[in-house]
Amino acid sequence: MSDFPAGDPGFEYRVRASFALQTAMQTIGATIESLSPGLVTLRMPFSASLSQQHGYVHAGVISMLADSACGYAALSLTAPEADVLTVEYKVNLLNPARGRTFLATGRVLRPGRRLTACTGEVIAIDEDGASTCVASMLSTMVILNPGAR
Repeated sequence: MSDFPAGDPGFEYRVRASFALQTAMQTIGATIESLSPGLVTLRMPFSASLSQQHGYVHAGVISMLADSACGYAALSLTAPEADVLTVEYKVNLLNPARGRTFLATGRVLRPGRRLTACTGEVIAIDEDGASTCVASMLSTMVILNPGAR
């Protein structure tokens, strides 16, 4: 749960509508697991088509999943006419990304008028239900008006 109020009472519809337009998320099979103001969790199933030469999910895919979770966490706190874009992130790959399912949680650390700081984490869940943190992220999102695009 986040300690931040939603900037828009319709934030959930807006986040889900934006997520539905993300063909990259569709390509990797990601879905929204949970959504509240300043906190978003995405779920992605393992797919061999997203793996690298050792059979782990590619770091770029893991980073993309965490980045989207952070971006939607930030979007959930903006005004209805606003949008967000990533301007910077740092990712630490902590363990090989192997598992049956991956959960990426994005959380707003500090919302701002122009920049929002977020943290992200990706957890791998194996066939037995055991979980391992595979990545952590620190990101900055810029808040845009639709007319600024």
